[in-house]
Amino acid sequence: MVFGPLSVIFVYMELTPELVDHLAHLSRLQFTDEAKKEIQADLQKMVAFVEKLSEVNTDGVAPMLHMGQAFNVLREDEVQGSIDRATALKNAPGASDAFFRVPKVIKK
Repeated sequence: MVFGPLSVIFVYMELTPELVDHLAHLSRLQFTDEAKKEIQADLQKMVAFVEKLSEVNTDGVAPMLHMGQAFNVLREDEVQGSIDRATALKNAPGASDAFFRVPKVIKK
């Protein structure tokens, strides 16, 4: 498979305090004003690094789908012993004759 030349255009992205607030809201995080300034500076460094990568000459370099030659390395399934139901339920904080009891999570 041969790939044609790829070009990626990075547009300068300004990270404003409002954008940091929006990202904090989306991630359900709360930060102090000082922490927001540090996060803004860190994010700006990350964006600058990605923009710097656009300067690298990648002519003739095929895109990679995986970082190495091996992928989806799986082990063979092995039949192993397990414990019986009574042993599993013996140390459970809540159990009936055949099941673990857990707190209700779906409210009707």
